[in-house]
Parts: sequence; structure tokens; C-alpha cells
Amino acid sequence: MTQTRAFRIGEAAELLGVSPDTVRRWIDAGRLPAHRRDGEAGGHRTIAGPDLAAFAATLADTEMQERYGAISSARNRMRGIVTRVLRDGVMAQVEMQAGPHKIVSLMSREAADELGLEPGVLSVAVVKSTNVVVERIEP
Repeated sequence: MTQTRAFRIGEAAELLGVSPDTVRRWIDAGRLPAHRRDGEAGGHRTIAGPDLAAFAATLADTEMQERYGAISSARNRMRGIVTRVLRDGVMAQVEMQAGPHKIVSLMSREAADELGLEPGVLSVAVVKSTNVVVERIEP
């Protein structure tokens, strides 16, 4: 059986794409359970892996769906900003940054033009895939 990993506040913040202060506020408000390391009163707070995973699932970005009524089978929606667009006669390569993640999409030039994709444009990358590789990272 695998032992549950605990995450430090800074690690949790990085995984959630927020500042450590935001994670501390969530903990202080009771939204995210945390425990003192080794039960010490002054010890650093940590978040159990399953608790962090459950909390992260509640942060799914549904703003676009709620705002525009979009209904889609794609569950992987990452909000970000377009950082680069390379166009040729037929195709366009669009790069965006969604938190710490760089996303690159190849699409028709016509689609990129119709969407008005240029650096600085707020966008949502919607990923629908039947093949996603998940790797486990050991501490």
C-alpha cells in the first residue's frame, strides 16, 4: 500500500497555480484542511495528498461555460494568454501560457484569423484526447 504524501504550502500553491498566501487563506478559512507537521503546535502546515486533490477538483474553471452556456464533452479547459502566433499560407501555430503550462496548438490560419488570436489575447485551451500519458513523480 502506498503511503499518502503530504504537500507543503508552497508545493500546493505551485500545483494549484496560486500564491502561498492564497493557500494559507484557504486553510485559515477552513476551505482546505491542513495539519501541523509532526503534530507540533508551531510546526509547518502540510496538506494531505487526497485532501489537496479533492480541493483542486473544486477549482475547475467553469467560468466560460457559465458565462456563455457552452456545453462540451471536453473536460480539460485551461485559461491562459496567447503568447505567440506563427501564420503561413494555410496553417497557424498558436502558443499560449496557462499558469505554468505552455500549450501549443496547430490550427488553420482561417480559424486563427476568425478567432483574432494574437499575443495578449485571453483564451481557453480545450483539450479532448483519447490518449493521455500520466507519469508518477516520486518525492
